Amino acid sequence: MSRFLNVLRSWLVMVSVIAAGNTLQSFRDHSFLSEKLYTASPGLVNGLQARTFGVWTLLSSVIRCLCAIDIRNRTPDNARDFQCIIEHSFLYYITLFTFFLALVHFLSEVFIYHTAALTIGVMAPLMVASFSILGMLIGLQYLEVEALSQNKKKN
Repeated sequence: MSRFLNVLRSWLVMVSVIAAGNTLQSFRDHSFLSEKLYTASPGLVNGLQARTFGVWTLLSSVIRCLCAIDIRNRTPDNARDFQCIIEHSFLYYITLFTFFLALVHFLSEVFIYHTAALTIGVMAPLMVASFSILGMLIGLQYLEVEALSQNKKKN
């Protein structure tokens, strides 16, 4: 495995652990969200919204951790017809989508709904999502090279 993919896997684990901590914080005290994220409209944050945010964050955390554990996550050999449609794992693309979803969510809260301000509490997840998207897009190239070299070895 390339060094870049190992660094990406470590990054995904770190982001996953941080997200798990945010999940616990969302369940423990919903004021965390109104003080750190949704500072422009803190009155809209309630326990239900915080728990929903926590579940969403936990799901993202689990997906990212699973991708870090098995970044290649190939389709089984008996599903080759389907694999030609998408060369890499669905897990990788789902993980990438979690970062796009987070980026769109926070950008929309700042610029469309005006419930969040560009504070460090919002800038941090925006930067993590942006760097993660960039890293995962670069990682696709490394996975492609690995797949091609494995195919050449088989032939």
